Amino acid sequence: MGITRVTRNYQVTIPSDVRKKLGIRIGDILVIEIEDGKAIIKKSNLELPLLPGGKELKVEDIEEAIRRGQGGEE
Repeated sequence: MGITRVTRNYQVTIPSDVRKKLGIRIGDILVIEIEDGKAIIKKSNLELPLLPGGKELKVEDIEEAIRRGQGGEE
């Protein structure tokens, strides 16, 4: 069992023993479900596309990536 604290931005750090047991790595997607008043965190096989970083990223680039992700035209 791991213990963690909620930050002022409502973020938590997953303790290393929990990360190791679940095989959680940087960039993994986690699913959080609520069951009987408990938060259940599960590792997902889902992969979310990453947008290219950098100062050259424009709103139009983000909107185009969203359209592509929704099956829209390129």
